[in-house]
Amino acid sequence: MQAFEANFDGLVGPTHNYAGLSHGNVASTSNGSALSNPRLAAQQGLAKMKALADLGFKQGVLAPHERPDVASLRRLGFAGSDADVIVRAAKEAPAILAAVCSASPMWTANAATVSPSGDTADGRVHFTPANLNNKFHRAIEHPVTGRILGAMFADETHFAHHPALPAQMHFGDEGAANHTRFCAAYGARGVEFFVYGQAAFDAAAPRPVRFPARQTLEASQAVARLHGLSDEGVVYAQQHPDTIDAGVFHNDVIAVGNGEVLFHHEKAFLHQDAVLAELSDKLAALGGHFQSIEVPDAEVSVAEAVKSYLFNSQLLTRADGRMILVVPQECQNTPRVWAYLEKLLASDGVIAELKVFDLKQSMQNGGGPACLRLRVALTEAEVAAVNPRVWMNDSLFATLNDWVARHYRDRLSAADLADPALLTECRTALDELSGILGLGAVYPFQR
Repeated sequence: MQAFEANFDGLVGPTHNYAGLSHGNVASTSNGSALSNPRLAAQQGLAKMKALADLGFKQGVLAPHERPDVASLRRLGFAGSDADVIVRAAKEAPAILAAVCSASPMWTANAATVSPSGDTADGRVHFTPANLNNKFHRAIEHPVTGRILGAMFADETHFAHHPALPAQMHFGDEGAANHTRFCAAYGARGVEFFVYGQAAFDAAAPRPVRFPARQTLEASQAVARLHGLSDEGVVYAQQHPDTIDAGVFHNDVIAVGNGEVLFHHEKAFLHQDAVLAELSDKLAALGGHFQSIEVPDAEVSVAEAVKSYLFNSQLLTRADGRMILVVPQECQNTPRVWAYLEKLLASDGVIAELKVFDLKQSMQNGGGPACLRLRVALTEAEVAAVNPRVWMNDSLFATLNDWVARHYRDRLSAADLADPALLTECRTALDELSGILGLGAVYPFQR
């Protein structure tokens, strides 16, 4: 049976703003307090989704979350009407208000870890929402993320859903941003590659010192067990601590994989040669031929990779078997990175084409093309079992652009987060959106 890799992009939410909440994410912290444009951010994301759908790739939409998250504020002691809660939080704890207003669910690479049916013991696609325990504004996401994924992938014959791991630092889980799958074909058995920042239960193990290691080995191992993965089909690797301290907060900021190819920086992993050898050996045992494309530090430094988000790209297989690399416009604006990419194309290797997208609104908050999408490998039968209303097409594109134009502001500052009307606007928009996408009552205010 034919199989595909589908991408489900996060639709930017109405409260998209720059609060600089993500310590360790250089772009996020450096643009804190800048003025955002939620409408343009959503339009930029939709344009990317539609462009890839038009190229023949299976492209879906993941809905944003309700923000501000008034329920979280109530759990922290703010009381009264919803408007009273927001006004009081703005006065007494503006940093907490900013956190519960974050539109961070747009970065769906952190929504969950997904294992395709070809790899799992029960032959179903498995989903585990990420607990995102390292940051408060993200740790509040997984209950709604789980409900949205459940509404999209509802058929229990084909899909299995797990709760998030325990919300504790030893099991810090950042989802697919630290997970890649290698395979000879999307429907074939593959090798799942889990990348972590530290072994939480081993105090003597190497770890970064400047920025946090958000993913733990223990979390990756737990997800592999939950998904019923075999030892022969799993490789664990540690991010190089120095690259985390340079601003590489997730593996998808320093490496991207697809099919049999890993495109990565010279300083991506600790004990890199051994990691690449293990990937090659395990994929070969399954009939695949692993290929590493290593970018030398002498040609693109880690700092340039972080600045341009060269590796926070999408690597997509064309019908002819060669690949497209989807990069943000910042790569074109970074001379040494663009020179490397032009050289890569001229080498006539497996990466045959570049697609450049303007995602500045997302990029200024530290999220590029790869951050915006969750990859799900699906057979034809599984594609047919997905909620059909979430697939991108001409009609949905027009509907969502109209929806954005009617509900989103074109500017949002930190001061605007204190406006109770923003909550009403968000709820009105999401109530309509849940109908458009056929999600049912996934939001707290609907339940």
